[in-house]
This record gives sequence, structure tokens and C-alpha cells, in this order.
Amino acid sequence: QKNIDFYITGLGLRLVKKTVNFDDPGTYHLYYGDEAGRPGSLMTFFPWRGIQQGRVGAGQSTSTAFSVPAGLQIELVATHEHDPRDPWDSASVPAEHAIRGQHSSVLTVRDAERTVALMVDDLGMRVVEQEGPRTRLASGDGLPGALVDVHGSNLVQPGVTAGGTVHHIAFRVPDQATQQQWRDELASRGHAVTEILDRQYFTSIYFREPGGVLFEIATDTPGFDIDEPLLELGRSRGRSPWLEPSREQIEHAVIPITLPHENNPEVAA
Repeated sequence: QKNIDFYITGLGLRLVKKTVNFDDPGTYHLYYGDEAGRPGSLMTFFPWRGIQQGRVGAGQSTSTAFSVPAGLQIELVATHEHDPRDPWDSASVPAEHAIRGQHSSVLTVRDAERTVALMVDDLGMRVVEQEGPRTRLASGDGLPGALVDVHGSNLVQPGVTAGGTVHHIAFRVPDQATQQQWRDELASRGHAVTEILDRQYFTSIYFREPGGVLFEIATDTPGFDIDEPLLELGRSRGRSPWLEPSREQIEHAVIPITLPHENNPEVAA
């Protein structure tokens, strides 16, 4: 509930989908983003009950920056570049100040050279800035939402993935056909890539880069509105056909949560 209250009321994002972790249906998978949960706006959480605290360190995505239309710089929110994306116009945060989506992610690794080489040679990104131990890479137009910073330091302890840490970073592709091409290409380059996994609202493949960060490549399609109208996104728990036989058990396992009114302002309670 604290997670929901902070990201909806505090940051003004929208909960666009409330489903369960398909690999562990006893906990939620909460998706926050803009009005429709468009690619580049999403931040997701697995709120495990009683999970031990993790350690932020090498081999992880260690910071997430959200894009707002001002020069504001705090730990998670920083940008002054032009960002043409439309925000979710929340009642708690007006549109002129609202988060536009993800700006960039920071990957902390022991050996930055190997990670940067993979991102350039295998993922087709380009280096746009380098300062000290930090290398900024960009894809596409290089605007906010298409940036990754790689921070290299052999003094950082290895990260421990648990509470308070980032599990993986996701890159987007338009459809499953493109995703299959990426999978074939990455596998041919020697990466241990998973099979294509059905996440109901998109499909995913995963692999680890040399520094230990888990990468996901996810499709834009079919999208979050396949089982809920746009105005009602996030109100009901997503129905996964393969989990329906265990639905009652899952409902008793997850903690009840309440959505603030601003998540669905045009829908009567």
C-alpha cells in the first residue's frame, strides 16, 4: 500500500496494471506509467511480504531517473532536455510538472568496458558522453527514455538482489517477430538468452550482460488495455488464463490494496 500511495499520489504516476508475478503468483506485479502505460513510461514492482533487504552494488541497475519538464535534480528525477511525451495528468501532480516517463537508468558494474562493448556491438547503442567512470549510451533519437548510463568501479561490492534493489532493466521492441530476430542474433553471439516468455501484456526474453545486470527485451504488444478499458486501467487484477485454476488461492495469498481516486478519476467508485 505504501508503494501504491507513493507512486500514485506522491509522484503522480498511474497504476496501469495490477497482476501477479507469473513466476511467484503469491505476490503482486504492479505496473506504473503514463495514462496508457506506454513503453518508456513503465516502472514495475514485486512487493514481496517479509523479504530481506538487498544490497545495491555492482551487477545491478542502481538508479532510475524520471523525466520532468524542469531542471530539477534529485536522486531519482533529473532532466532539462526536451521531452515530447505526454504525461499522466494526475490530480495530485498537474501536467506541467508531471513525470513524462523514464529518462535513463544507471548500471553499476566492475568492468564498464565489457558492458559498454556489449551495448554498442550487440544492442546497437552508441556512446554519446563519457566523463570519468560514467559512460552514457543512447539509442534511437537519444532523447529522454532512450538513455543508459554505465558506471564502472572495481571498488563497489557486488549487489545482492532482494528488497530495495532493481531486478532487471527492460528494453522495448515493437512486436514478437522483431523480438525473435533479437533472440536469434543474441544467441548467435554467445549470450544465454531465455526462450520467449508470455507475460500476457507483452512477451519477454532475458539475458545477463557481462557485468551481471539482467536485461529484458519486451514487446510493445499486445498492451495493457486488452482486458481493461483505458479509463479503468489498474482497477481489477489481471486475469492470466494459466493461473485461473489457482485464482482463489492467489486472492488469499496477496495483500489487499486500495487505489487512490486519482488513478481512475473518471470512473465512479
